[in-house]
Amino acid sequence: MAITEILTSLVQLITSIISNLGYGGIFFLMILESALIPIPSEVIMPFSGFLVSAGKLGSVGVVLAGSFGNLVGSIATYYLGLRVGRAAIIKYGKYVLFKKKHLEYTERLFEKYGDKIAFIGRLLPGVRTYISLPAGIGLTGIVKFAVYTFAGSLIWNALLTYAGIELGINWKHIDKYSGYLYTTAIVSTIAIILWILYNRRRGNKSKTTTKM
Repeated sequence: MAITEILTSLVQLITSIISNLGYGGIFFLMILESALIPIPSEVIMPFSGFLVSAGKLGSVGVVLAGSFGNLVGSIATYYLGLRVGRAAIIKYGKYVLFKKKHLEYTERLFEKYGDKIAFIGRLLPGVRTYISLPAGIGLTGIVKFAVYTFAGSLIWNALLTYAGIELGINWKHIDKYSGYLYTTAIVSTIAIILWILYNRRRGNKSKTTTKM
């Protein structure tokens, strides 16, 4: 079967599940998307956004269903890395289209940026699906990992849903706007980080002034 036929069948499966199950379908598919199953959020969320524009779903429910699905799938993958270990993942990962280079790349990101990459990684193509494994293998704190994962997922899913709402019936053309989405995601991330740092710095100044 040609790749285009496989992709067409996958899109049909995704849209069918969401059309029949609604928020539950989004939640289920996004669990799989975050658990090493190659189901693209770039199809799940924009189609859900289209359903929002058609009045069949609510935007807040769609974003939350997708984000909580990401959280559950990511935690499952985190514990897979924690319990199974690196060697077993490399050995059996091929059965879910997982390659050693994927793990090595995300491990390098963790070494360079620390556990905060769990947040940023949710916004990066080719990284978001695999970022949970090195978090588990590297014994990242589960609470911090969950918070970072949910926050990053919330931003990404909100952007994809909004794009689907705006595109409406043309939601399948989301790939033409992927560059804008990634840029917006990165800019949003930087803005949030700067806002947090600013408020933290202002809080420290207030404490210092109070002591004086």
